Amino acid sequence: MSAFGRVLGAYDVRGLVDGELTADLCYALGIGAGEHFSSQGAQALVIGRDMRESGPALSRAFALGVQEAGLRVLDVGRCATDQLYFASGVHHLPGAMFTASHNPASYNGIKLCGPGAAGISRDTGLSAIAQAAEAHLGEPLPREEPAAEPLQIAGRYAETVRRLGAPGGLGRRLKVVIDAGNGMGGMLSGQVLGGDAGLEPLDLDLIGLYLEPDGTFPNHEANPLDPVNLEDLRAAVIEHGADIGLAFDGDADRCVVVDERGEPVTPSAIVGLVASREIARVRAAGENSPAVIHNAITSLAVPEAIREAGGRPVVSRVGHSLIKAAMREHGAVFGGEHSAHYYFRDFFCADSGMLAAMHVLAALSGQDGPLSELVAPFDRYAASGELNSVVADQAVVIAKLRAMAEAGEFGPARIEELDGVSVIGADGRWWFNVRASNTEPLLRLNVETPSRERTTALGERLLGLIRES
Repeated sequence: MSAFGRVLGAYDVRGLVDGELTADLCYALGIGAGEHFSSQGAQALVIGRDMRESGPALSRAFALGVQEAGLRVLDVGRCATDQLYFASGVHHLPGAMFTASHNPASYNGIKLCGPGAAGISRDTGLSAIAQAAEAHLGEPLPREEPAAEPLQIAGRYAETVRRLGAPGGLGRRLKVVIDAGNGMGGMLSGQVLGGDAGLEPLDLDLIGLYLEPDGTFPNHEANPLDPVNLEDLRAAVIEHGADIGLAFDGDADRCVVVDERGEPVTPSAIVGLVASREIARVRAAGENSPAVIHNAITSLAVPEAIREAGGRPVVSRVGHSLIKAAMREHGAVFGGEHSAHYYFRDFFCADSGMLAAMHVLAALSGQDGPLSELVAPFDRYAASGELNSVVADQAVVIAKLRAMAEAGEFGPARIEELDGVSVIGADGRWWFNVRASNTEPLLRLNVETPSRERTTALGERLLGLIRES
C-alpha cells in the first residue's frame, strides 16, 4: 500500500494537494471505494466537499472513479461534514466528504463513511479501499464530467438539528457571536440559526466573524482548538456584551464555545452539559442507565457528571470512527471527545458541531444565569489542554514515561493502555496521557489535576522529559 502510505491515516485520507493527494490518486480511490461498497450491496454513493479550492477537482476525479466502478453518485455540493453524514444517514448510502478539517489551505482529504454514516477506519474498510485502488493507479483520468445527481439536504438538515437540539424551542433571546474562520460554519449558521434554509430565523441576535467560506483562510486558521484562533471571537464577545461565542473548524463538525467573559469553555464541560441533557431526555422516556461514550482524554468530570445524571460512562479510544463504533455497540445516546467532537445517537451516531451548539443555546436560553455559571458544575479540574511535541521516536518516549510511572516516579498510580499510555493517580484525582497522533507527526500530552498550579508543574515536567529525548 506504498502509493497511499503518505495520505492514508487511521480513519481518513489526508495530504498535501498535488504533492501527496492528486486527482489521479482520487480517481483510483473512487474506483476502490466504488468496488468496496458495491460488493456490500450499495448502488450509489453520496459526495460532498468543503470550501477548499482543490475540492472541486479532487471530488470530480473521485466521482468519476465511483461511476467507473458502477455506482451512481449523489452530489450534495458544498457542505459541512455533518451534512454529508446526514445525507448518508437519511439515504442509507456510503459517503465521501472532501475536507482536511482544521489543516491549512495546502491540504485536503477524504472522510469516508459507510451506509447510515457508519464510521470507517483502516480496520473496517479504509485499508480495503486503498488496496482495491492500488490496481487502478496509472489509469487515465476521464475528461468528461461525472453524471452526478444533485442532492438537496439543507432544509431537512436544519429542521432536524433544531428539533434534536432544542426540542422545546429556545427561551430568552441571546446575543451570539459566531466565528466561522472562513470555513463551512458560516453557511451552516445561516441555514440553521438564520433563515437561509427556508425556516424561520431563530430569536437570536447574531454577530458574525469570517462567515464567508474561503479555502485560503485569509483571517486565521479554522482550528478553534488553537487559542490564537479564538482571539478575535473572545474580543468580539466582550465588545458586544454577548451571551456566548461559537467557533467552528473548517468543515464545521467541531464547535468550541466561549462564555460571556470571553473565556473558552473546555470541550469536556460541553460533553458533560450535553450528556446530562440527553440522559435526562431518554430517562424521561423510560430508558434506564443510558450509555454515554467518552474518550480516554476527557476530564474526570465527564464520567462523574454522566453517573450523577443517571447514565453509564463508557470509555473509548480517540477517533471519530472508533467513537461511532462504540456508540453503536453500546446503544449510547451521546458521545464526546476532548477535541470538541460531539456524537448523537439520533443523528446516526455521527458527530455534529452545530447540533452540539444548538444544545448549548437551548440550555443557556432556558435559564437566567450566564454561561459561565451553567457550565461550572462540569468544569471541576484543571486541564492542560493538548500539548504537542515533535520527537524522533514516539514509541521510545512513551516507553520511557511508562517505565517511570511503573517505578512510582510520579506518585502512586495505575497504568492503562487503551489509547497510548494513561497514568492515573491512585486517588483518582489526577492523570496524564501520552499518545501518538493519528493524523499528524506529533506526540500528544494531556494532563489534569485538581489545581492549575499542580497541572502546570506536572505538565512542564513531562514536556521536559518528552523533549529531551
